[in-house]
Amino acid sequence: MSSSTAGIEIETKGLVRTITFARPERRNGMDLSMFAAYYDALAEAEADDEVRAIVVTGARSSFCSGATPDLLAHLAGSETQQSRTGEGLSSVLGHPAHLPLTMGTPLIAAINGSAAGLGLVHALFADVRFMAHEAQVSAVFSRFGLIAEYGAAWLLPRIVGVGSAMDMLLSSRAVGAEEALRIGLVQHTAPRGEVLGAAQEYARELAESCSPSSMAIIKRQILDGLLMPAADAVAESVSLMQDSFERPDFPEAMAALRERRKPAFSSSTTSAATA
Repeated sequence: MSSSTAGIEIETKGLVRTITFARPERRNGMDLSMFAAYYDALAEAEADDEVRAIVVTGARSSFCSGATPDLLAHLAGSETQQSRTGEGLSSVLGHPAHLPLTMGTPLIAAINGSAAGLGLVHALFADVRFMAHEAQVSAVFSRFGLIAEYGAAWLLPRIVGVGSAMDMLLSSRAVGAEEALRIGLVQHTAPRGEVLGAAQEYARELAESCSPSSMAIIKRQILDGLLMPAADAVAESVSLMQDSFERPDFPEAMAALRERRKPAFSSSTTSAATA
């Protein structure tokens, strides 16, 4: 199954949905309609019980070159207090600006080429990142007199540490795949021609072998734990583990182990993600 709208292409194979930034003539630069279409695609995938993992990538040799001048002009012209708090952008997008952080479905980025500015932020919002050997990522904000947008200053130090985040955001310099892997910005690298396939294979393994409910809860544990004292996080994990024992996925996994087959996990993540 495949579809295309506003510079976003969507394809589903098995339990994996691939979303592609598809304006290669503009290096997959993102205007407001494309931004909204991407978030619509994420929300639709999250709501579909038959989608258990999502891959996001770019067409041809770019991942996403960032916000287009049209999007920047729109944001620069939004002077209301609502827009300054982020509510204005959320209302235009039809989703919260931090939508990827609210999702229970694993989101995998296949950074096939340049990811700059907003393109880098979209990659940072992913749970796991694959990067092509030939690709580069850069913040670019400081070189345009801008700040770290859409939560980049919250996301980046939690991924690479404060020192590397300061380096990347203050300098806006380009970071290649080797350095990105070394500092933990990405988890896997591959040649450009193989990076999407590698990310899709990883997503397929998650979709076929891991409990959607477990993955949704683990994602929430990690994100909530960033702002939680250690003792509270441990106590919460004890309660969540007891809940896990009482859901059907655990006995199914034990049965599958005994019978030497893959488990048939429940597809629903709604209750798990909000547990």
